[in-house]
Amino acid sequence: DMGGLGFSMKWNMGWMHDILEYMKQDPIHRRYHHDQLTFGLLYAFTENFVLPFSHDEVVHGKGSMRYKMPGDEWQQFANLRLLYTFMYSYPGKKLLFMGSEFGQGSEWNSEKALEWYLLDYPKHQGLLQLVTDLNKVYRESPALHYHDFDAHGFEWIDCNDREQSVLSYLRQGQDSIAVAVFNFTPVVRDNYRIGVPEAGEYEVVINSDSEYYSGSNYSVSQVIQSESTSWSDRPYSIVLNLPPLAGLIIRKKH
Repeated sequence: DMGGLGFSMKWNMGWMHDILEYMKQDPIHRRYHHDQLTFGLLYAFTENFVLPFSHDEVVHGKGSMRYKMPGDEWQQFANLRLLYTFMYSYPGKKLLFMGSEFGQGSEWNSEKALEWYLLDYPKHQGLLQLVTDLNKVYRESPALHYHDFDAHGFEWIDCNDREQSVLSYLRQGQDSIAVAVFNFTPVVRDNYRIGVPEAGEYEVVINSDSEYYSGSNYSVSQVIQSESTSWSDRPYSIVLNLPPLAGLIIRKKH
């Protein structure tokens, strides 16, 4: 009743542990761990949460964010871009520790400078460009932040496609809609149908597989017209190609 001690948000350590354990899995096994992606929504609105990838996750033998990811170099970076896109569209404020935004290889060391020279390499440049664009889209998209701390801003579209390791949900602002869809495997999902609440045009504003981010640039339509085919208990739907190990953020055009 006196306003508290000035702490207005709490680190969501449960979400952080679950999602990092999930991402460490080889994609062929992720279908067996699908609940680690979805469990956090059972308590996401009980506190004002921050989603923390903090200094504590990249020290003491835990490895850098990049080396938590499975696979070869391409898959590591694709997984990291997918993970950051997931975080930016998920309810809660964002915390990303320095160096993680460009894929530093070594753990953080307070005695050394960050490995800025890595930005001479395209995959590191691409990751940094994605984080830059995620910040911009987040700031410009009320649907992604207006209701961060209450359930009005989030609806599952499909949380049950564990066989393909695909996840999709809706973020809503006062008068804006964003669709987030994620393919957690390197297998392309062509002509994937997603239910949407309104008719109209939907524009892909983030595609973590884009050539701009040193992704594979698999063919994804930039603008998608909804169809009057009901899907996932919604009156309309859109059909799109899901690139490998990638996240898409799609906004409804006004």
